[in-house]
Amino acid sequence: MTARPGALSAWIRASRLASQPTIALPLLLGQLLGARAAGRPLDLATLAAVHLFGLLDQLFIVHANDVADQETDRRNRTATPFSGGSRVLVEGRLSPRALGAAALGCAAALLVVSAWLAATVPAPAAPLLVPLAIAALLLLWAYSYPPLRLSYSGGGELLQVVGVGVVLPLYGYVAQGGALERFPVALLACLLPSHLGCAIATALPDEPSDRESGKRTVPVRVGGERAARWVALLNGLSLLLAPVGLGAAGLRPGAGLLIPAAAALVVLLARPAPPGSRLLLVRVGAAGAATLSLVAVTAWLANAAR
Repeated sequence: MTARPGALSAWIRASRLASQPTIALPLLLGQLLGARAAGRPLDLATLAAVHLFGLLDQLFIVHANDVADQETDRRNRTATPFSGGSRVLVEGRLSPRALGAAALGCAAALLVVSAWLAATVPAPAAPLLVPLAIAALLLLWAYSYPPLRLSYSGGGELLQVVGVGVVLPLYGYVAQGGALERFPVALLACLLPSHLGCAIATALPDEPSDRESGKRTVPVRVGGERAARWVALLNGLSLLLAPVGLGAAGLRPGAGLLIPAAAALVVLLARPAPPGSRLLLVRVGAAGAATLSLVAVTAWLANAAR
């Protein structure tokens, strides 16, 4: 670590804790569904351990991404709280070596937490928690690091969807004792379009520097305005499918779905929104709110039905 003045504030900034809900909510949804499938209340010790895993995973992601993307981030003049990295490397507040060491420490710690859960959770599928933790680490490697580096060559958004839409809910589900044969595939599949929309939206502010760096995100390939329309349409698709997915899991849709619908509408209405504009912040924030509120409403419905 560094002993320079302001080091603590630099580490807090590097942690980007505002992004934690994108990890915590899918984990919580998976746990609620797992406890419901197992016919028992949430185990609070397991709940705490799973969210410790989520915190470590989020820290690993943001630290490792900062190291991998530091050259692209140096070109970025339109960074926002949602994108462009934490800027601690760009501003020289922390060193790549320190941030890389922190990422490796978080990776090791989340594997330890997963191994502990696998050994203590009384469920047949519990040993799957360690491979799922390894999968979470490999997704980041494939996203940001050679030889795949899919965030640059195309496909990075899909990796994000696999992580937050499949690996994290499954991890929470298994940790709370859910049987694999009862995993609510149809319900979670309905959320995937919205997760993809959120992944696309977070790349909107970085379009100029990503284009300059040869990073083939969706906004670079199709343009910011068209990408924003895709975001709204993907959220609309999730909302259209929601009654089917909820019904397959024995849940009933409610008025809460109006919240993500309203947020998706804001994504369309907040225009024109070029990179660097305040309106783009509104657009990206609305896209994130649409996805997070959809997951949160689904979790609330799952909890109410237990």
